[in-house]
Order: sequence, then C-alpha cells, then structure tokens
Amino acid sequence: MENTDRITLQKAFLHFRTITRHRHVVRNNCFKMGLYFQGLTHDLSKYSPSEFWNGARYYQGTRSPNVRERELFGYSFTWLHHKGRNKHHFEYWIDFFKTDPTKPDGVVPCPMPDKYVAEMIADRVAACMIYKGDAYDKMDSIRYFEKEEPVLKKIVHPDTRNKLKFFLTMIGEQGEDATFKYIKEIFLTGKDKGRWERELEESLS
Repeated sequence: MENTDRITLQKAFLHFRTITRHRHVVRNNCFKMGLYFQGLTHDLSKYSPSEFWNGARYYQGTRSPNVRERELFGYSFTWLHHKGRNKHHFEYWIDFFKTDPTKPDGVVPCPMPDKYVAEMIADRVAACMIYKGDAYDKMDSIRYFEKEEPVLKKIVHPDTRNKLKFFLTMIGEQGEDATFKYIKEIFLTGKDKGRWERELEESLS
C-alpha cells in the first residue's frame, strides 16, 4: 500500500487535541480509583517526537493512528515505542524465552501488577469514549475485548486476562462509577485476592 499520508498543521492539532482529551478522561477514571500519580502521568510519551509526529501523520479521528501505520507497513513503529514505556499495556509484560521446550512459540506472558491492570481498564474505557463520542455506551469496552479475546488467550497472562474481562463485564453491567469504586475499595486493597487466586487456578487446570 502506497504511503500518501502527510503531516499537516490541521492533523497535528487534531491529534494533539485527541490525545489530550484521552489523557483527561483517563486521569478522571484513575482519580476515581485513587491512582493519582498514574492519572497525571498517563501516556506522556505520546507527546514525544517519536510518537507525536507519526500520530499526526497517520491521524484518523475515529481510530488509533497506529492502525493506519500497520496497514501501510505491517507493524507500527509508534506502538513499539509506546508499549515499551507504558506499563498499563499488557504488551509491556510479554517476555520471550527461545530455548524453553515447554514454550515452543517462545512467548512468555507475565502477570501485570494490579495498579496497572486498573490503569489499563481506565485507558480502554477512555479510548472507547473518545473514539465513539456521543455513540459511546458502557458495553463498548467488553465488546472490543471479546473481539480480541482469541488472540489475548495466547499472549496475555491468564491472571491479567481474568481481571480485565471481569471488570470490563462489570462496567457493561453496572457502569463505570460502580466498577471504579469496587476497584478502589476492594481490588486495589487486596480484599478479593482469594477470588483471583481461585480463578487463576481454574484457568490453568
């Protein structure tokens, strides 16, 4: 596919506005869960030259610029830069072990710390809100998860996947505020630790 995408002043402005609005929504979501530092520092790498100018070049408005970049090149350089600097992405927590016979594909998913699972949920909800606009509804995040679930089963640690699915489902059924309250008061305080240990054991059995 020929790359005809160009950086324009308009696209740079629109991209800046989109990522800033996204950060504001994530910040508000994180604050509701008591994650103040993460809310303030979320996705700051998007303003770095390595990410910002490519984001402006491939700006879409209705989807991530990374998708357009992948269509053109088969991968996204911007995403490679981003995921290696932001711990709220499960891709940050994927290792590779090329000499372990028990892992023939070499992929070693690692469990995410709970505070980053919570930030990932805030991020996914915010992305749906920004890209869907007035058409957003609380089921959007779990619908997106269900589309990618067959792939996630191969590359995301089962503990992380269990938690992500549970909370995105809760958002769809009970809404964002109730879910963020549960995450702040129960999940991040470890009061439901036994639940996740049981679910992980069942996933691995």
